[in-house]
Amino acid sequence: MQTAEHALTELVYEEYLAALLAGDRGRCTAIVEELLAAGVGLKDLYVRLFQRALYEVGELWEQQRISVAVEHLATAITERLLTLVQAQVFTGPSREHSIIVACVGSEYHQLGGRIVADFCELQGWRGYFVGHHTPLPELLRLIEERRPTLLGLSLSIYFNLPALLAALDAVSSAFPDLPILVGGQAFRWGGLTAVQRYPNVSYIASLDELEKRMLTHEQ
Repeated sequence: MQTAEHALTELVYEEYLAALLAGDRGRCTAIVEELLAAGVGLKDLYVRLFQRALYEVGELWEQQRISVAVEHLATAITERLLTLVQAQVFTGPSREHSIIVACVGSEYHQLGGRIVADFCELQGWRGYFVGHHTPLPELLRLIEERRPTLLGLSLSIYFNLPALLAALDAVSSAFPDLPILVGGQAFRWGGLTAVQRYPNVSYIASLDELEKRMLTHEQ
């Protein structure tokens, strides 16, 4: 059996990506199960397999090299694959720190936000993922009830930037001391200047950056 260090190779990643683009859920599942059996850690699966593949699928769609149907199928397969590791993600003692993760406005691309919330669970935090199209009043109510350490807002479509800014205005006004993290594929097209006027808002480009930010709140 391969060791965990050598199991998730570039060849394995390319095979997984090809299966994902082909809509071969069975092969994708088998690859993930093989990696888990080889001892590959959940962080590596999230960062080096799931996140990397989804970014590449998104780029292929933006370049019109794959159809929106293929992109949606790859997303659906990934969501099912996440269920394979859920039991390991949501284990451990009670968590001192927490994060609420939401998709703003009419965002229906929720997988990135779900991965962020799961990743925070892996780091020993409690991740509250409230999904897509969460009404702003309900988000404010949840923040009031849960009093999270951080709030994470996901933006996948640049067209929804005004909804993100409206959420930042409302949350910053109601909870001025709450640090807010924003991220998502939409920021590849702009929007960073608009969020920089909020002193409590930080842009997070990767899960590695998120991990570093979480560590600063644990110290």
